[in-house]
Formats: sequence, C-alpha cells, structure tokens
Amino acid sequence: MTENEQPKGDPKALMDLCRTKMPFGKYKNHLICDLPAYYLEWFSTKGFPAGRLGMLLETMFVIKTNNLEYLLIPMKELLKKSSQGRSNT
Repeated sequence: MTENEQPKGDPKALMDLCRTKMPFGKYKNHLICDLPAYYLEWFSTKGFPAGRLGMLLETMFVIKTNNLEYLLIPMKELLKKSSQGRSNT
C-alpha cells in the first residue's frame, strides 16, 4: 500500500455489527454482534448470505474466531449512550 492509499473496507461495518439484527433463522432479532460463534461457523461452512448481511456475518465470524470482540466495545458503549440519551427526552 502506498502512502496515499486508504485501506479497503467499510468503516461503518463495526458499528453495523452492533446495531443490525439477524433478519431470519434461529437467532432472528438478535444483534449480529451477539450471535454465538457456532452459528457463525455454521454459516462459514454452508456459505454466508449474499450482500451486506453476508459481509456482516462473515466479519463477525472473523472477529469471534480471532478473539477480537474487544474491537466492538467502543461501538457498543456509543450506541448505549445514544439510546439512553433518546430515552431521557
């Protein structure tokens, strides 16, 4: 990567992992960041869905299998403060 190149990836993805709910299946309505590793592993063997959902599930799988969940702590705290602020108004 040259000095002026930006790393590829979606900077919103980590935040979306903490606010996007699983739209179907056994864990419907659970936040993607809260899905158990074995469920994400099942997707990795069967194939992740197409599109953004699949990208988020695969990202969460990589995070969990590499013990990187600490990366989500700042996003979870930010979302928690944001929701508390809305409920107080």
